[in-house]
Amino acid sequence: MSIESKFVEVNGIRTHYHEEGAGDEKIILIHGSGPGVSAFANWRLVIPKLKEKMHVFAPDVVGFGQTDKVAQEKYTLDLWVNHLIAFIEEVCGEPVHIVGNSFGGAMALHIAHRRPDLVKKLILMGAVGIEHDLSYGLDKVWGYEPSIEAMRELIELFSYDEAAAQDEELVKLRYEASMEEESREAFHAMFFENRQERLNELSLSEEDLRKIEADTLLFHGLNDRVILFEDTSYRMGQLIPNAQLHLFNECGHWTQIEKTDPFVAHLLTFIGVN
Repeated sequence: MSIESKFVEVNGIRTHYHEEGAGDEKIILIHGSGPGVSAFANWRLVIPKLKEKMHVFAPDVVGFGQTDKVAQEKYTLDLWVNHLIAFIEEVCGEPVHIVGNSFGGAMALHIAHRRPDLVKKLILMGAVGIEHDLSYGLDKVWGYEPSIEAMRELIELFSYDEAAAQDEELVKLRYEASMEEESREAFHAMFFENRQERLNELSLSEEDLRKIEADTLLFHGLNDRVILFEDTSYRMGQLIPNAQLHLFNECGHWTQIEKTDPFVAHLLTFIGVN
């Protein structure tokens, strides 16, 4: 599958991103935080469908994929959010629709909180962004120690259909990405220790969530064992004034992979370009 790769310097950081499609409606896709993740890994099934209707941008967040790594102590919420804000200003040059998956959902919420002028509509998928207890599943993801079997266990955890963990090509692809030396060190620096503290850092207060004015669509898999629906989307849906919530049954944490077609259809209807 061919999806165009580009690089741009943002805040002094060489930033890798994918860009496809055209048109008046621009959308940025922000990936999650699993080991070996990248914009391509998260969005490879979605980009070819969205590009028919929209101008799509999907960056590798600092520390992930082919975007530069930084010193261990610099991986902070401010680093990630300020970098993504600068990316939108540099590459998109105007307000955009923002899709955030899991960890990327927290990034999207913080962008909407800090720079509402950059956000047209907000789409969140199994997102963190509100304080809650670290789940068993997220603890396993952020505490990942690289091995084929550990990666197989995570893929089984992410998916409703546990057969995905038998996809040897997928397991190998994500394992090899997680073993790249700089990426492994960056992931360890981001999440391996003080995981509850990191989760709290990514969260907005209930008061701040109530101030988000953008029209917001929350997606969640009812069978998500990594980010639990009751702890996150259910509560955020009650706090964000212009929010609506869509649940997928028989769906785990990988909404965009397990429910690709209905996810894209609902997203385009919400934005109004289908």
